[in-house]
Amino acid sequence: MTPERLTYFTSKKVGKAIWDYQMLKEGDKVLMAVSGGKDSLCLLRIMKERIRFVPIKYDITACYVDMGFEWVDKNRLLSHFESEELPYIIAKPPAGWNISEKYNCFWCSWNRRKSLFNLAHEEGFTKIVFAHHMDDIIETMLLNLFFNGEIATMTPYQEMFGGELAIIRPLAYVEETELARLASMLSLPVVSSLCPNSSTSKRTLVKNMIRELKKHNKNVKKNIFRSVGRMRHEYLLEHTDS
Repeated sequence: MTPERLTYFTSKKVGKAIWDYQMLKEGDKVLMAVSGGKDSLCLLRIMKERIRFVPIKYDITACYVDMGFEWVDKNRLLSHFESEELPYIIAKPPAGWNISEKYNCFWCSWNRRKSLFNLAHEEGFTKIVFAHHMDDIIETMLLNLFFNGEIATMTPYQEMFGGELAIIRPLAYVEETELARLASMLSLPVVSSLCPNSSTSKRTLVKNMIRELKKHNKNVKKNIFRSVGRMRHEYLLEHTDS
């Protein structure tokens, strides 16, 4: 398959997710979180290309939140932003973030998100785009099930602050393997994660579990994804405090 064909099929899935969840509307001012990983770089390219032919007009600004990690090649990422010819912002973490202190995935993610929320409020953005894909959504569901005792996950569309802002995830129908192939075929300047927590997190544990399950059922990812919207409430337990 050529890069053009793969981009086309991935873009169709993105378009379907945007349509199914009514993620964008005329005049939206969109802030897209770009970490430099394969997922966000692929989505940035697709969202940029879609501007040319979709029937509504909206503006996209890429945003990298600089948390101060030395392993991220920021210059490489900035050069890519320039080549994509899209406006971009380099945001700083919110007050209270201290890289010298011990941090974990939750604290890092929370601060990145807070920085994006603050920026969106200050600059009047109506949507924040995250490059979470199908794997992220089903892994989050299993993490909540196994470690929090609840059935919950990321949603493709989520309104915040009384509708003032919405989070959208246009890659909801796209699997991580597709994005890895696309990033490679397009020769995108992917910034590899050297985070010391990347191989020891609970998410990595769940990812490996899903990989093993897929050996027994190739549709296991799609089945988990679909199950969130197919709950048979008559067979669920009533909530108790025990």
